[in-house]
Amino acid sequence: MTRPGVQADRFRDLMAAVCAPVTVVTTTTPEGPHGATVSSFASLSLDPPLVSVAFDNNSSMLARILSSNRFGVNLLSNGQQDIATTFASRSEDRFAGVRWHFEHGLPRLDGAAGWVECDLDRAVEAGDHTLLFGLVVATSRIETAPLIYVHRTFGTHSRFNERPRALIVDQIAACAS
Repeated sequence: MTRPGVQADRFRDLMAAVCAPVTVVTTTTPEGPHGATVSSFASLSLDPPLVSVAFDNNSSMLARILSSNRFGVNLLSNGQQDIATTFASRSEDRFAGVRWHFEHGLPRLDGAAGWVECDLDRAVEAGDHTLLFGLVVATSRIETAPLIYVHRTFGTHSRFNERPRALIVDQIAACAS
């Protein structure tokens, strides 16, 4: 006998307390660039390198990624909450007013803390969402505080700026030896 699941509101409130990275997942179709804010991004495997993201089964972004078989993940930086809000809206042109460029045919947002370029490995439908597994084919990052979302608020890891870092002189000396 299967027990009934918990009420959606209780589950949503619990998950609001889980700290999540804020990302904008992008893809391109013949109609142009597309993007959506996603907080379900996760590392999945190192061999092969896989990540996962999830979309509502009725999402137009899901259909576009299944059509293109490719997607990019822009890990937003602290201070890019306006971009997160724009790409979470129902705006027709989410890229208007946002600095971005194509990288290997995928839309990449300028100033993002990280970039993950993926070929679609597989899609698994689960409940009202579909989990996409992406084979990571390229990555890059910049040294900046990432944007996170918890308790329905944007922010960053509070200790990021306190993290000890080697002086640039020490880094240059280490590279020279």
